[in-house]
Amino acid sequence: MKHISILLFIIHFLVLYVNGQKVDLNYYLPDITYDSSIPTPEEFLGYQVGEWHVSHDQLVYYMKELASHSDRITIETYARTHENRPLVLLTITSPKNQSNIDEIRKTHVSLSDPKESGQPIVNMPAVIYQGFSIHGNEPSGSNAALMVAYYLAAGQGDYINDLLDNVVILFDPCYNPDGLNRFASWVNTHKAKNLIADPSDREYSEAWPRGRTNHYWFDLNRDWLLLAHPESKGRIANFHKWKPNILTDHHEMGTNSTFFFQPGIETRVNPNTPQKNQDLTESIAEFHAEALDEIGSLYYSRESFDDYFYGKGSTYPDANGGIGILFEQGSSRGHVQESINGLVTFPFTIRNQVTTALSTQKAALNLRADLLSYQQEFYKGVKELVKKNPVKGYEFSSGKDKAKAKHFIDILLAHQIKVYEQGPDSYLVPLDQTQYRLAKTIFEKVTTFEDSLFYDVSAWTMPEAFDLDYQEIQGNLKLGNLVSEPIEIDGRIIGDVAKYAYVFEWNEYYAPKLLNKILNAGLRAKVSSEASTYNISNGTKSFGLGTIVVPIQNQELTASEMHNKMKEWAAETYINIYSVNSGKPSKGFDLGSPSNNNLIKANVMMFVGDGVSSYDAGEIWHLLDTRYDMTLTKLDVNDARSADYSRYSVIIMPAGNYRDLSVDALERWVANGGTLICYKSAIDWAKRNKLVNIETVSSEKDTSEERQPYHMISENNGRNVIGGAIFNTKLDLSNPLMYGIENDEMASFKRGTTFYELTKNVYASPAIYTEDPLISGYITKENLKALSGTAAVFVGGKGSGKVVCFADNTNFRGYWYGTNKLLANAIFFGHTISRSATSR
Repeated sequence: MKHISILLFIIHFLVLYVNGQKVDLNYYLPDITYDSSIPTPEEFLGYQVGEWHVSHDQLVYYMKELASHSDRITIETYARTHENRPLVLLTITSPKNQSNIDEIRKTHVSLSDPKESGQPIVNMPAVIYQGFSIHGNEPSGSNAALMVAYYLAAGQGDYINDLLDNVVILFDPCYNPDGLNRFASWVNTHKAKNLIADPSDREYSEAWPRGRTNHYWFDLNRDWLLLAHPESKGRIANFHKWKPNILTDHHEMGTNSTFFFQPGIETRVNPNTPQKNQDLTESIAEFHAEALDEIGSLYYSRESFDDYFYGKGSTYPDANGGIGILFEQGSSRGHVQESINGLVTFPFTIRNQVTTALSTQKAALNLRADLLSYQQEFYKGVKELVKKNPVKGYEFSSGKDKAKAKHFIDILLAHQIKVYEQGPDSYLVPLDQTQYRLAKTIFEKVTTFEDSLFYDVSAWTMPEAFDLDYQEIQGNLKLGNLVSEPIEIDGRIIGDVAKYAYVFEWNEYYAPKLLNKILNAGLRAKVSSEASTYNISNGTKSFGLGTIVVPIQNQELTASEMHNKMKEWAAETYINIYSVNSGKPSKGFDLGSPSNNNLIKANVMMFVGDGVSSYDAGEIWHLLDTRYDMTLTKLDVNDARSADYSRYSVIIMPAGNYRDLSVDALERWVANGGTLICYKSAIDWAKRNKLVNIETVSSEKDTSEERQPYHMISENNGRNVIGGAIFNTKLDLSNPLMYGIENDEMASFKRGTTFYELTKNVYASPAIYTEDPLISGYITKENLKALSGTAAVFVGGKGSGKVVCFADNTNFRGYWYGTNKLLANAIFFGHTISRSATSR
């Protein structure tokens, strides 16, 4: 009895020790010998891992400290975040391998070349890429990285020597430095000496926009394919430099959850992914299960998440001959929190991440030959896939917008997809190349699916997002010149110093950036509402609707100063600006025509804060700040009552509920001539407050009264969701909101099932969904029928002001370059829309 009491006391003491965050090294790591010359995380930080949330600078400094003490580690900075924080990558392997690391890398990469299909793998190390905390408020990963890196640097014994001889570990301790630092600051600031486990405590309720996202509030785990951010661009460069066999992505989920590892739901695997990938994922999972069994942690697999969207960390490797592994740990979201599974402590969450990081290494060691063989066969099998596919390639053209095509090609090249220049402004991507699967998924349109539920989007067809003309090629391909470097584009003045005006077209992507520079410099500009042809230095040129005219006379700059500025701005924005010496056209309207509307400087404000979608707001901020070079005031909705709206010409309401936002001052501002831009659910606020006259359309749902089994609830409810699909819209190109768009049809990305009837004013819906709008992605027949013919863009108003409404996100994830134009047009031309073309 005495022994039992002592045992119970020890167990009780250990539980308190963990809940109080006081744990020792062996709580996290195997009880082996460690090199005493290498500092432990506790010795370096001054606290044990799990007592506090590590800041990003502390994390990086410790990684550098390890590299300075260990001949197993080299470290490099591979990118910097928007907040200028370094992203670092450690290459960890045996000293012997380090001495020959470049040759090992080249030999490993050769496995992805079908021409090197005979490359022997007997003595070749496997390569794994271990990355942590791409969501900043899922911090157990990056805090676990401290312990895992120490283990690899200081651990002694036959097993770790064998591991480092046969595996190269690419170690990325934090995928999202800005988000991690934001979250660490929050929870450390609110940590009490006596830890509070109550979920209602402020520690567990982050301030908007929370730490999940990067500086511009983007989810970086949706950017692996899209590459809108420096973090992702650097990471993908690392990936293709090595082409790892396994890539791990350590996340967190709800506090009441346990621990998840892949494989996920079987029916939600991208059909371009080979079955062998899932078989190996299952084999790797056995190592995770064994390791978690040893420490008694609850876990599950196969019941959640999916491997469909190739733009996530756990799926991108699947299209590149590797195995992507997602880990999801039930989160403490601070230091300790109550859950249905008992108290979830920060050290406990870190321990599970450490455990599965080590089990991944063990799996790579034991499955080394299988992983290398799979990678080799993955690329050898491309030829057979090409033969079976009637589509042999995709041809696309830039049209009049060379910048969009350049950025699209930049993304293709970053993913090592071969592109060939076929002629002026025409390009070809053949499918007969090693990156067959990735090229196919970027271009293909998919409308049939095995499963109706998706963890993320069901479509991402990228040439549609860029609004590029493209087509499938099914015959023999004649390849032009290989594009081996990013395409260079430029802009210049066409002609000498203008005597009458400078003119440029609006179709180019960076035209809003150029116009903003002109207006900010205090110069007057006009926008043409009619197409005309003017004499230029080397002949005549036709200019379409939306052409910008900057007259020479009555400006604050002299003609010579204007010429110098225009030359400078043309180069900065990659746009050709034309010198015109007479206002008389050879065809069309005079440059001084009253049909040319005066433009005003865009002073833009956007609502942010609680209730506003930080994703949608961040995408708008990112577009205006980084691409259009515009200033944007971000006003918290809680400060709206004291705001002076008269400072702004444009106010943007991203998707949000805006329940507590008063309409009075905003209504007066609109009535006095302001342009209000409402996205998605913000339209409901404008509708309730009678700033736009619009009605919603109810989608038809399955009204069958047939009894359904209980376990089908989630699937039956989920199949009506539009998680993300691409639809076709018909445009009125004469409307100022459509200036600069070449074709009268454009793809739009839609999430959600709120549809809007056409406005009663026949001029107020300049973009509508076509009668058969589905381009790519999943939607039920009932929702498709309801969506057809509804309004995608519509305009309301009050007094002399306009309310521009976008049913969809024109800036989704930073890669919808095509529909970005719609927001720019609303900002710069919204005030020029006729009052007669609004729905009031």
